[in-house]
Amino acid sequence: MKLKPLFDKIVIQHLESQEATASGILLPSKAQEKSQMAKIIAVGAGGIVDGKEVKIEVKTGDTVLYSKYAGSEFKIDGNEYVIIRQSDILAVVED
Repeated sequence: MKLKPLFDKIVIQHLESQEATASGILLPSKAQEKSQMAKIIAVGAGGIVDGKEVKIEVKTGDTVLYSKYAGSEFKIDGNEYVIIRQSDILAVVED
């Protein structure tokens, strides 16, 4: 299934979080904090949003940091995705 977000929406997928603390203690999956780093799966086309022109500044495949409580979570075909607005992205991670 292919997702195609509308306007300034962006589909992201969480990157795996650490399974152990810095001291080496393994954490069960429920105790792990959800990562705020994600990979962009799909981007909308931009356009007029709330009366303002929005230009999409990110692209599919980028790794980004986003606001902690941003977006809506969905599970499709066994995969978990989050749909956020471009304004919820804090930074693009570059290698």
